Amino acid sequence: MEAYNISKHSSFYAIGISYKKADAALRGKFSLDETAKNALLDQAKSAGIDGILVTSTCNRTEIFGFAQHPFQLIQLLCGNSNGTVEEFQSIGYVYKNNHAISHLFRVGTGLDSQILGDFEIISQIKQSFIASKEKGVTNHFMERLCNSVIQASKRIKNETEISSGATSVAFASVQYILAKVPDISNKNILLFGTGKIGRNTCENLVKHTKNDHIVLINRTKDKAEKVAGKFNLIVKEYSNLPEEIKKSDVLIVATGAQKPTISKELIYTSKDLLILDLSIPQNVDLNVEEHKNVTLVHLDQLSRITDDTLKRREKFIPQAEAIIQEVETDFKHWLETRKFAPTIKALKKKLKTLKDAEIDFQRKKINDFNDEQAEIISNRIIQKITTHFANHLKESSNTSDDSIELIKKVFQLETSK
Repeated sequence: MEAYNISKHSSFYAIGISYKKADAALRGKFSLDETAKNALLDQAKSAGIDGILVTSTCNRTEIFGFAQHPFQLIQLLCGNSNGTVEEFQSIGYVYKNNHAISHLFRVGTGLDSQILGDFEIISQIKQSFIASKEKGVTNHFMERLCNSVIQASKRIKNETEISSGATSVAFASVQYILAKVPDISNKNILLFGTGKIGRNTCENLVKHTKNDHIVLINRTKDKAEKVAGKFNLIVKEYSNLPEEIKKSDVLIVATGAQKPTISKELIYTSKDLLILDLSIPQNVDLNVEEHKNVTLVHLDQLSRITDDTLKRREKFIPQAEAIIQEVETDFKHWLETRKFAPTIKALKKKLKTLKDAEIDFQRKKINDFNDEQAEIISNRIIQKITTHFANHLKESSNTSDDSIELIKKVFQLETSK
């Protein structure tokens, strides 16, 4: 990446762990909450990293950034999570330069999601870029790349049906409930946690179960009340959690805590209880299954549900990949222009110096010399000349390095990044 004049570091990397090789427990170890993300970005800035993006979702944790070696990014991840370098080496992945760029396109467009076509990741990428920008650890490359991925995501949503049907972790959980719990409209459903996944799950519950007595509990009650108000549901105090669990037939947990919030000690019911844990790290302790009447299902199991909607989506993968290729190619064409940007800038500066000297010379020779007109005409000529050179370099990508060196030699240019 040094040739592209975008970072002082030699390469662009993507490092991370995902559902493909890491189960929920391992992904939980590498999960980053907002505090950890902010600390990581601060450390990256202190280390001189000038472009970095951090995402942590239920099915992956990834860092995209410039570094001399990917171990710099791996250390940042392990230093701010509960994962170790040894664990990363066994389950993690590293992509470099063009492969890292392509990986972000697939992730951001939902093709690499645990549930095909789940586009919730794109909002995570947007928020991650904003966080990096606020910390001063972005550059033109990162901004252009994120915008290109967002553009590809929008086009795929609008031009294909790969996201048709509300298939996501939230929807998969409701599908599972509908399949496993008879007479669901008359059952007692408790939703614990009203973050993004909790809100989406709540909306799907109301829409598909026809259940009008769903109870919401959140550590911060006013957040639950905002969600409940939208759907006219019931909100209970956090202190009522054990009592409400006892009444429930279905418990959905989406608290986003770093440690389990539900354990066997909170369960005092003798009737059958289905618990869905939609959180990473896992928010339900596995010891709940010591109760014979309790069935625990985690989001990894939900994500393996294959239904007609998902099968139908697979038909649109080639169309989505064609869009990605088009947008990614445009991005890489832009990237190629970064190779010769300093040369064109230096050429423009050299021509301007020649122009200023010539105008000064003519001003002394010609009476009533019109400086304003001379500036306008000569600046337009300079712009046309540099545009011709730039177009030549764009169109001759295979020989652009030789052309750049020739331009530098002919015009005796000194370039800087």
